[in-house]
Amino acid sequence: MSKGIVLSILASCLFGVLYYFTSLLWPLDGQEIFGWRILISLPFMTLFICLSGDWKWVPIIFNRLRDKPLLIPCVLITSFLVGLQLWMFMWGPLNGHGLDVSLGYFLLPLTMILTGRIVYGEHLSHLQKIATALAVVGVANELYRTGGFSWTTLVVAIGYPMYFVLRKKIGIDNLGGLWLDMLLMVPVALWFVLAGGHIDLGAQRQALYALVPLMGVISAAAGFAYILASRLLPFSLFGLLSYVEPVLLVAVALLLGDNLEDGQWLTYGPIWLAVVVLIIEGLKHVSRQRRSI
Repeated sequence: MSKGIVLSILASCLFGVLYYFTSLLWPLDGQEIFGWRILISLPFMTLFICLSGDWKWVPIIFNRLRDKPLLIPCVLITSFLVGLQLWMFMWGPLNGHGLDVSLGYFLLPLTMILTGRIVYGEHLSHLQKIATALAVVGVANELYRTGGFSWTTLVVAIGYPMYFVLRKKIGIDNLGGLWLDMLLMVPVALWFVLAGGHIDLGAQRQALYALVPLMGVISAAAGFAYILASRLLPFSLFGLLSYVEPVLLVAVALLLGDNLEDGQWLTYGPIWLAVVVLIIEGLKHVSRQRRSI
């Protein structure tokens, strides 16, 4: 389990870097950045999967789809769900929705915990219950303060649990499934890039020749670590560890010019404390493992 914890935290850190990376890719807009992210990430993801030995899942999935064509609409849905999240991740910080998207990621662990409890009957440890209670305080304050959540917040908080549950249900909760999801996004990605008109990156800005491929490497590595962590950890713990990412996203949003209102400190403060509790949980687990060796 300790390997899963490390991978989850690594993925969160890489996603935080990627969130900031959008600000470096001018003059590309959110749609174009999404398109280039998919087109550049897919070759790197393919390489990672081949090196890790997970390419074996790709022909298995295709054989399952051939034998059970009714699964094809489900795969299209999973690709749409994760594609929507990836697009919003690129679009949000460039269009004044950086904090709304990050709040969605704050809500995500709670919706993941609820999903794990209802769908899989999972139970929480004592420290996980404390972390959940702290997070609930922060979420309750935001509901009281604003009376609701923006559509971008709800899409993130609800969309990802649906994605993970459906992946498990149809048996593609592996790197081969993520690779197929990204492959199905290619037509949309091409359309965004062609519609934007910035095909010749160097003509717009020479630095994009290096920055866009680097974005692809970071994106592929983050997705690789995230999916591996989802396979190694219980659904609820995986959800709780997801709190590391929104803390970083808020920091990036503030760095890019968004501002926290006075009342929002009662939202983010308890949630940041929840992250500290989860770190303690992870350290205790690693310590127990070492003593048992």
